[in-house]
Amino acid sequence: MYDTLIVGSGPAGMTAALYAARSNLKVGLLEGGIYGGQMNNTADIENYPGYELISGPDLAEKMYQPLEKFGVEHLFGQAVDVQVDGRIKKVITEEEVFETKSLILAMGAQHRPLEVPGEAEYNSRGVSYCAVCDGAFFRGQDLLVVGGGDSAVEEAIFLTQFAKTVTIVHRRDELRAQKIIQDRAFANEKIKFIWDSVVTEIKGDERKVQTVEIKNVKTGEISEQAFGGVFIYVGLDPMSQSVVQLGITDEQGWIVTNEAMETSQPGIFAIGDIRQKQLRQITTAVGDGATAGQQAYHYITELEG
Repeated sequence: MYDTLIVGSGPAGMTAALYAARSNLKVGLLEGGIYGGQMNNTADIENYPGYELISGPDLAEKMYQPLEKFGVEHLFGQAVDVQVDGRIKKVITEEEVFETKSLILAMGAQHRPLEVPGEAEYNSRGVSYCAVCDGAFFRGQDLLVVGGGDSAVEEAIFLTQFAKTVTIVHRRDELRAQKIIQDRAFANEKIKFIWDSVVTEIKGDERKVQTVEIKNVKTGEISEQAFGGVFIYVGLDPMSQSVVQLGITDEQGWIVTNEAMETSQPGIFAIGDIRQKQLRQITTAVGDGATAGQQAYHYITELEG
């Protein structure tokens, strides 16, 4: 039985664990994969206070290190169901059931697929959702990046250190990324742009991607261009499948909370990218985690009188 169990070990989950453990709670941190979450897919972080430049994996390591000192128990497994039994919350994985007095949900979000023909077939054979993970495999090739937000443009810039050229295809006629990131992309001679267009099919041979079919959304014109790799950044979907039955999500699956990170279920909090909010950044995740860690302490204190 834990005082608080945190599901997810990204920056939000790790911060919540730190704050709850420092409040002398018995804390379990359920990790479904490597700690750090989406940070591990980011080569360079420039907007985290205190660091002019730090890699995502390095920042994840620095956040993780203090947890053992404060007695956080590291648990491993993927939550498949969450149940409420009176004041007790049960988190069910494929192998175990964990019980806790309070629960902090920090499962994050995952990259949204395009859902076009060839995408699933060529996943890991030319289709990728992580430039940091896979960029080095595409040295000297012409690459396509799908999307126009911060992640898409940042990863396109990152890929230029390996690729011959990087083309960004975006369904609109202007990027959504922050202006400073846009300026870097426009100034990079290796980066090209295809505007007002979407990918309709990814094609290849029995081994890997060879060409991509692209449709102009304004004219309807379809072209087929040669690319050795396709990197997809078209948005995020919440990883909330295990809690939808609790009635705490909106229609898109994002968990609804108030400013105290409280959901409509007493003793259940949600933080980080899985929460319904405007800005999903490391800094906002850390803020959410700190708030939830403290709120869990207050909840337990009131619960036990």
